[in-house]
Amino acid sequence: MWQDILIGVLVAVAVSWALLITALAVMRPKGPLLGEALRILPDLLRLLRRLAADPGLPRGVRVRLALLLAYLAFPIDLIPDFIPVLGYADDAIIVTAVLRGVVRRAGLDAVRRHWPGSDDGFAALCRLTGLRKGDERAIREESP
Repeated sequence: MWQDILIGVLVAVAVSWALLITALAVMRPKGPLLGEALRILPDLLRLLRRLAADPGLPRGVRVRLALLLAYLAFPIDLIPDFIPVLGYADDAIIVTAVLRGVVRRAGLDAVRRHWPGSDDGFAALCRLTGLRKGDERAIREESP
């Protein structure tokens, strides 16, 4: 009986992982976006740390950011980084999802206020995450 349960769990994990890889292959950054992501990576990490330390942001936002930083620091990823393109795409997709959630709860102005890089870098961040100044109100209206 325990063997059947263990086999079922392993099969479910393997199928879930395969679906994740397929989704990341379809959603991976294309063209110059991946290069832009790598270019702003140091500023992005500083942004995440600054946002996580800001006591003015809601606690849930700071917890999500702290968990994201822990995930990025942990050497084992959902998809290993040695796999070309997809290895870093999972990190980029997770960071994008968390940043969209931060904007939804705290506002794009909070992200802009903590951005340590140049205006061009912030524009690249907005392109990567799909956020624009006019989108902030629409994103807030989407949330329940």
